[in-house]
Amino acid sequence: MWTRDNIPDLTGKIAVVTGANTGIGYETAKALYEKGADVTIAARNERKAAAAAQKIRQESGDGGRLDIAILDLASLDQIETFAEQFKATYKQLDILVNNAGVMIPPPSLTDDGFEMQFGVNFIGHFALTAHLLPLLLAAPAGRVVTLTSGAATLVTGIDFDNLRLEKPYDEWREYATSKLADIIFTYELDRRLKAADCPILSLAAHPGVARTDLQRHIPGEILTGLFNHYKTVMEPWQGALPSLFAATAPAVMGGEFYGPDGEQEYARYPVLSKHSTPAMKNPELATQLWEYAQSATGLKFQF
Repeated sequence: MWTRDNIPDLTGKIAVVTGANTGIGYETAKALYEKGADVTIAARNERKAAAAAQKIRQESGDGGRLDIAILDLASLDQIETFAEQFKATYKQLDILVNNAGVMIPPPSLTDDGFEMQFGVNFIGHFALTAHLLPLLLAAPAGRVVTLTSGAATLVTGIDFDNLRLEKPYDEWREYATSKLADIIFTYELDRRLKAADCPILSLAAHPGVARTDLQRHIPGEILTGLFNHYKTVMEPWQGALPSLFAATAPAVMGGEFYGPDGEQEYARYPVLSKHSTPAMKNPELATQLWEYAQSATGLKFQF
């Protein structure tokens, strides 16, 4: 049973956690800080990020260093601004946790015209990782942890003709598509890193079922029914454990995917996930998605 107590000393490590002002991201940032890492809470809302940092300091006392930074993953321009400011401050990045997410919002588009869930959950993190790659390469053994979901198993592929709300909106389908894209990204980034003989590890994690602000768009009666169905609903600190394991455990290897070890991976403690579908490991789909994201963002990974 792996818990936060098993996290090694992280003194001197530099970490970025997106969406760290609340929920699983907050608990991830808090745990890394407590173990000595210098953590940047990257969030859309400066006031909420500052409040989260203050709360961590109050609850945890001395740790590493806490910074806050504005990061709106729905804007490629703002992602670039964040990355340039971060690179002006830090010379390396040891841990990037692509945690922030949007779940079943009303139909909407990012600043760059992508369906909001696909644009934030995948495109935004693809762009952020590309921008920060030079700092990850400068670290002795950088790690990129991208959060996905068991919902990724609910779709059999990616409809490239429906990533900008071209078709009638199905909020759960679009959410599942974005999370499938995240796990494909993890595996394809790992493949390309290994081909380039880069020491960076690309890993994925999913939290199981945890009670967080991510579910704010689910109507109350439906959410209650879902939680009753799952029977075991974790608090955010436990939902953060797979992310923290991937980000810090010494024995992990690139291309691994972690989730809880309970029934259907809904709850408990981190182990290798058994979630797998043909789409997740489809090399042609991975290449198509990678090339689409490169074209959409204008960014290439320079290994």
